This record gives sequence, C-alpha cells and structure tokens, in this order.
Amino acid sequence: MEKRKIPGLELAIVRQGKIIKTGYYGLANIQDSIAVTPKSVFTINSITKAFTGVAILQLVEAGKLEMQSPISAYIDGLPEAWRAVTVQQLLSHTSGIPDVVDEEESVMIADNFELAWKKVMAMPIDFKAGEKFSYNQTNYFLLGQIINKLSGMTFQEFIIKEQLQKVGMEKTIQSGFGATKELVPNAANSYQFTKGKLQNMFFSFPSPLQPAAGMSSTAIELAKWIIALQHMVLIKQPDNLKELWKPDVLNNGKTAGFSTLLNGYAAGWPIVARAEHPAFAPVGGGRSAIFVYPKDDLSIIVLTNLSGGSPEVFIDELAGLFIPDMKEENGFGLSNSAKALKLILDQKGFKYAIDSTKKLNSKNKDFILTENEVNNWGYRLIARKRLNDALELFKLNVYLYPNSANTFDSLGELYAELGQNELALKNYEQALKLNPLNKNAEQQINRLKSKP
Repeated sequence: MEKRKIPGLELAIVRQGKIIKTGYYGLANIQDSIAVTPKSVFTINSITKAFTGVAILQLVEAGKLEMQSPISAYIDGLPEAWRAVTVQQLLSHTSGIPDVVDEEESVMIADNFELAWKKVMAMPIDFKAGEKFSYNQTNYFLLGQIINKLSGMTFQEFIIKEQLQKVGMEKTIQSGFGATKELVPNAANSYQFTKGKLQNMFFSFPSPLQPAAGMSSTAIELAKWIIALQHMVLIKQPDNLKELWKPDVLNNGKTAGFSTLLNGYAAGWPIVARAEHPAFAPVGGGRSAIFVYPKDDLSIIVLTNLSGGSPEVFIDELAGLFIPDMKEENGFGLSNSAKALKLILDQKGFKYAIDSTKKLNSKNKDFILTENEVNNWGYRLIARKRLNDALELFKLNVYLYPNSANTFDSLGELYAELGQNELALKNYEQALKLNPLNKNAEQQINRLKSKP
C-alpha cells in the first residue's frame, strides 16, 4: 500500500472452501479520516462482468440459451453485421461490435445512453467476430438485454435473486448497481492521482450499462460468493463451471486478453493462463481484483479505493505466502532456462551471470533467455533493492542482445541510479545510436551532460 500509495484496502483469503483471513487497512475516507472496517463497501467496477457471466451460465443451465448461438436468436432489431455474433463472443470481448463507451476517456460516445446507442448502431464493425480481443462495454449491454428477456426480470433483479440472496450478500444488495454517485452506506471514497495529486473520483453507470460495471461489495462477501460458486450453489453442473472459466479461442486458434499476465478472457472472467498456478482473475477499475487459483484451492480478494492501485500486479506475491513455489524469490514466473540460471547465481553470485549463461548454453541446446524476460527479472530485483544483482542481469542482457537499444537503456538507467554517471552516459549514447527515436535516452544524455 505504501509503495503504490493506496489509501484504503480490504482483503479476504479463501483456502479449501473457508475464509482463513480478512484484513482492513488504511482509510476509506481521507477527508474525514474514516478507517477501513468490516462495514466498508468498495466499488468493484468491471468485476461486475463476472457476475454477468455467472448469470448467463445460469440461463444455460435453465435451458434458455446456448453459448454458441447467435445473439440474433435472443435480441431483435440488431444491425445485420452484428446478427451472427455469438453469446460467447460477447462474453469474451471478441465480437467486433463497436463500443458505446470511449474507453480512453471513460465516457459514453454521446451525452446520454439513448443517443450513444443510436450512434453505435450506425457505426461499422471494428473487426470480424473472433478476429481479436477488444474490451467493449456494448457487449455487456447486449448481455444485459438477453438476461432481461430470458429471465423475465431486470438484470439487477436477476442478479439479486439468483446470486446475491443465495449467498447472503446483504451489503452488496444494499449498495445497488449505480456506483459512486449513489448514496451507499459505509461506501469507501474513490480516488485517483492526477498530475501527481490525489483527487476524488466520481462516476456512475446508467442502468443499461450496469451488466458491465457498477456494483459495490466487500471482500468478505465476495469471498462467500467465490465459495458458493466453487461449491455448486450458483451453478449446478461442473461442466458449466468449466465453461464459465474456459477462455474463448480466436479464429487463429489463440487466446488473448489485457496483458501478458491476464492473457485470456472467458465468460466475464479474465484468465491467467500459465503452466504453473493458473488463475481466474476478474479485475475492476484498476482498483480491485479477485484471483481464484483452482489447482491450489486458494482465492485472494483485494479491494482498494485507488484507481491505479492495480492489485492484480501483486496478488501472486500474496499467494506465495501460502504456496512457497509462487514466491518471486523462488523463481516463480521465470522460464525453465531462467530458473536454471537463477539456481546457479543464487549459489555463486550474480557477477557470474555471463559466464554461467555461456556454460548452460553450451550444454543445453534448448537453453534460451529472452531479452524481455531478463529485463523484467532485473527490474524485479531492483524493486527488492538488489541493485548490484540487477546490474549483472542488465550486463547479461547487453551481452545477449547487443543490437537492442532497450538493453543499453536499462543498463544506463541502473548505472545512473548507482551514481556511475560516465557509464550511464556511455550506455544511453549506445541506446540512442541503435534507436535514434529513443526519446528517453536523448533526455537522459542531456541531463547527464548538464551535470557538473
């Protein structure tokens, strides 16, 4: 929290079907010095989409829809180009349908929803359905319309009846679906940094867009929801639970998502697809995240009141407290080649990085270290204050990738951090030589040359 300047945070950890820890830290309201308590309610933003995904699978179990059916089977009056899009493609943001929200500005594309909807209906599709992943709020408006029609009640009523009441999520029910402009009892304020200054953040979601975002909840109620989901209270068939968490496959046979970490997207659930400790990971507003580790019977819920707090970045490290081989210090996240090198360097010292890499490379034709992996490894060591070890990794990267401007840029940055300005300047100059468009290197060279 200190490192990321998070004002307030709520935590719940589930292990083997039981809540084993809750935590309440910092301030829910900075202005009035109100602490985070078990009563504090946090906006969960797009984690709402995970509830929408569950609702769709509940309708599948009721025999009312099929995931691979075209949405035109359930919604009338759609533009011709939208009609063949499947329910699954809406859920996984692979529809190609244009967005009713300007994601960069976080506002609708017109002054109110009705005008925005007319505008988006007249727009051409962004791409052929299934061609790529593109996060899109229109998809979840349409899913809300399907839920309204097939359930015979509003989206909000269906979620309350079929999920929140079944789990006993009273604070979530009381908080409604509209987010921070609503009067929510015990609501944690929302904050963001603007030009380095912490400011209040206000937003609301109109009713048609509430299947996409807008719910508020507590960490402990979300933990109960996860337990109910995994114990077949909300979805009855194991195959349907698998369907909820199965990432959609693009036309090219690959999966795609927000990032290299959140690298797939299922039915409202971002996916962390990897060989070791995969996870299902709904995230919301850059402030809140849930990680469910199915193979480890572990779930971690972190809610914050800071946009940009991004708990998805550090939840894996929390998981390492319960699963030792997930600790970064034990090499979690490194490739097999990097783990082999780390094992040697932990014993001999990182000053042997280049020599050890040469020996491993000569013995094993499959030994490969990518530029990006070595670079990221170095920065993780910097975050742990191991600057000299990181320096040896950046030297290794320059050795492995002598034609990359980025390797010299990173090495120059660390030399500057260590106060070795001549070496910093030398490496920044090489970075600029390799990439004349490297503005950072140019700025750093000017800064270093201006020093006495």
